[in-house]
Amino acid sequence: MSNVFFVGCGPGDPELITVKAKKLIQKADVIVYSGSLIPPPILKLCKKGKLYDAAGLVREEIFEILYKNAKKDKLVVRLHDGDPSIYGAIKEQIDNLQEKGISSTVIPGVTAFLASAAALETQLTLPGITQTIIVTRAESRTKVPKREKISELAKHKATLIFYLSVHLLSDIVTESIAGGYKKSTPVAVVYRASWKDQKIVKGTLGDIVKKIRNEKITKTAIVIVSNVIDSKTYEYSKLYDKKFSHGYRKSKIK
Repeated sequence: MSNVFFVGCGPGDPELITVKAKKLIQKADVIVYSGSLIPPPILKLCKKGKLYDAAGLVREEIFEILYKNAKKDKLVVRLHDGDPSIYGAIKEQIDNLQEKGISSTVIPGVTAFLASAAALETQLTLPGITQTIIVTRAESRTKVPKREKISELAKHKATLIFYLSVHLLSDIVTESIAGGYKKSTPVAVVYRASWKDQKIVKGTLGDIVKKIRNEKITKTAIVIVSNVIDSKTYEYSKLYDKKFSHGYRKSKIK
C-alpha cells in the first residue's frame, strides 16, 4: 500500500529535529510543509524533492498533492512544525487518504511547549505544586466545549499551557482569575521558542497583558500559567531521596 509520512520537525531550532525525520526529509520526493513555521535550514535538507508551501493551499489542494504522488509510490512527506499530533489537523488528512487506499505513518517531533519549558529552565510539574499539565487553546473561531472553558480548567490549579492564543491573552487572564487563580499567579510567554529570535516575557496574571502589548507579540507564542514558574517553594522529588526504595535501589537510611 502507498504511504504518506506526517513528520514533526520540532519547534524551530534545526538541531531539535529527530534523526528519523531528518532522514525522511533528505530522501523525500515531495514535501508539503507548513509555511514560515518550518525553519529554512530544515527545508534545505531536501536536496532532490519538490516543495509545496501549505500556507497558500486549501485542504483539498493539499490532499490532491499527497494522494497523487503517494499513488505513484513517491516518498511523500507532510511536514509539520513541532509535533503533528498537537493542533496539526492530521486526522482529517489521514482519514481521507485511508479512504483512497493510502496508508499513513506519523513521526513525532519536539513540540513548542517543551521547547518553552526548556527556555524557561523550569519543570512543568513540581511536587507540592502540581503534577498535572493541561494543554489547551483559548476559544475564538475554533469553538471549545463548555467543560473545557478556561475558567473550568483553571479550577484544577495545574500548569495551564496555551497554544494559538497569545492574541487572546486578556481572555486567558480574565477566565483564569474567574476559575480561581490569583492575580499574582506567574505567567510566562515564550515567543518563537528555540528560534534565534526567541523572546521570553514573564509576569503575573495581573500585569502580563500590558507587558505583551508593549512587546507587540501577537502570534507564534506559547502562554504558560502556573505556580511552577520561578517557584522557590516546592518539595524535592522522592525518586532520588535517600529514604526512598524502588526496584533498582534500596533505601540508604536504616
